[in-house]
Amino acid sequence: MPTISVKRDELFAILGRTYSDKEFDELCFEYGIELDEVTTEKQIALREHEDTKNASEQVIYKIEIPANRYDLLCLEGLSQALLVFLSKAPFPLYRLSASSCNESLQRIRLQPATAQIRPYVVGAVLRNITFTPSSYASFIDLQDKLHQNLCRKRTLVSMGTHDLDTVQGPFEYDALPPEQIVFKPLNQTKEYNGRELMELYSTDNHLKHFLHIIKDSPVYPVIKDKNGVVMSLPPIINGEHSKITLKTKNVFIEITATDRNKALIVLDTLVTMFSVHCDPKFIIEPVNVEEAENGAWDENFPKLEYRKMKICVSDINKKAGISVSGETMCALVEKMCLRAAVCGTDEIEVIIPPTRHDILHPCDLVEDVAIAYGFNKIETRLPTSATIAKQFNINRVTDLLRKEIVAAGYTEALTFALCSIEDIAKKLRHDIGDREAVEIANPKTLEFQVARTTLIPGLLKTIAGNKKMPLPMKVFEISDVVRKDATKDVGARNIRHFCAAYYGKTSGFEIVHGLLDRFMQLLGIPWGKENKKGYCIQAGSDSTFFPGRCAEVIALGKRVGVFGVLHPEVLNDFELVNPCSVLEIDIEPFIDTESDESELND
Repeated sequence: MPTISVKRDELFAILGRTYSDKEFDELCFEYGIELDEVTTEKQIALREHEDTKNASEQVIYKIEIPANRYDLLCLEGLSQALLVFLSKAPFPLYRLSASSCNESLQRIRLQPATAQIRPYVVGAVLRNITFTPSSYASFIDLQDKLHQNLCRKRTLVSMGTHDLDTVQGPFEYDALPPEQIVFKPLNQTKEYNGRELMELYSTDNHLKHFLHIIKDSPVYPVIKDKNGVVMSLPPIINGEHSKITLKTKNVFIEITATDRNKALIVLDTLVTMFSVHCDPKFIIEPVNVEEAENGAWDENFPKLEYRKMKICVSDINKKAGISVSGETMCALVEKMCLRAAVCGTDEIEVIIPPTRHDILHPCDLVEDVAIAYGFNKIETRLPTSATIAKQFNINRVTDLLRKEIVAAGYTEALTFALCSIEDIAKKLRHDIGDREAVEIANPKTLEFQVARTTLIPGLLKTIAGNKKMPLPMKVFEISDVVRKDATKDVGARNIRHFCAAYYGKTSGFEIVHGLLDRFMQLLGIPWGKENKKGYCIQAGSDSTFFPGRCAEVIALGKRVGVFGVLHPEVLNDFELVNPCSVLEIDIEPFIDTESDESELND
């Protein structure tokens, strides 16, 4: 979940009260957020190896926010939400400016060439805004947070903010060959064309991560004003000419995107959070976007839509575990920055503002009602149903196995269920096409591209991260792997695996062999090559392992696992310098999921 940093004294000044750290931590808990850390600017600078000369001892609260609460990602939104929650202020009504006739609006003309790379654009104007150093920093920080979170590192959405008084509308959103886009980028002293900018920012620690979005495209998106002044090169950099400063009074916001819905959410979030600094407050001036080729359509943004949703009072009471009237539930809902009114004997109508795009279904309102009521006030009671719960057989046996493997001298690890393609393929000397791997459509990082098909990479990374520990290291994990399965409605299935690794000055092949025997003994599987209810081993061939030092585990008449000494190339890829032996077994064939009889032998 995202974490925001706010200055404690500024937050308390807005809330109108000074809290102790413990009191504020409790307030955060009540609201469903978490006070993650109490620090200072100087401590942060020291930790990040930055110059502490200009860093103060001002206390900073680092607060963990739910990933879908975009309205809490800045001081303005967080303080407003807490004021409403504490019943110290009403939730504001966000409105479009009264002079919203199309003739007086700023316009963006959308050229058809943009369909090749970034087809959507929306905009808005914040009039008569007053920036302080703190609110200016918050304005920039909110954009960064949204870029990293909802915008998926600018791949889906990117935003540009400009001093409206330095440019002239109507504006144009076009896509041009990079050599034809020439302007002075932010904080630079000379002009560059699009290609030169790619070279310039290829070594920039901040911007180089976004270059790939447009670098290989034959055209780059560009925002220009009436006079042809380039205002921004989305999603990379804004122009120096229209940059906003503390003296800026009118802010023009343009948002380009490949996902229209997310662009609208970003625009709503940005303008509602910072319209508090406008005069008059909470008034936003829309921008007209028109199709440039033949004027077939035009549309005003932002929408600032207030959605309505009807919910059943008794249903919410049942799901939240409370018992309140419709009038009381309306009051609870309003503490969460919503509006509500009773509209029937057992129904209320909730009005959802443009700040709460996280509310998609009545079940989202159950959570808000429970938070407003107070989790600690909800009475603990036994379920009214007559059923008796029991643990899944595979989970019970897994728990028992864990205890016995620990007793054998192994340390349990818990690793990520997602990994990179390299981890399960190239580093293990396999081809990704043979792994039946489930790939993530839009991975956030290269480390989380696929669901793991084996537990081996996770254990090897664990060992690599603990090289300072004394040898030998003996670690294990019992968790699920994921494989493609066309017979399942989701196209994949989970499989419970057991994996153990021995890392020391010798390979330890005989040690993991002994662990295999103990594992089978615990499950009551006897040794026997001819016994279809027993197990045996046979020579195996797996490129992950050293030739001639690999064995397959055959049990219940089929192959259930493999163990052996890892190949030196595998060790090298995981930055390990000592030999290592690994055992991995699918434990599901040994467990009767339909019966309670599967148990470990004493």
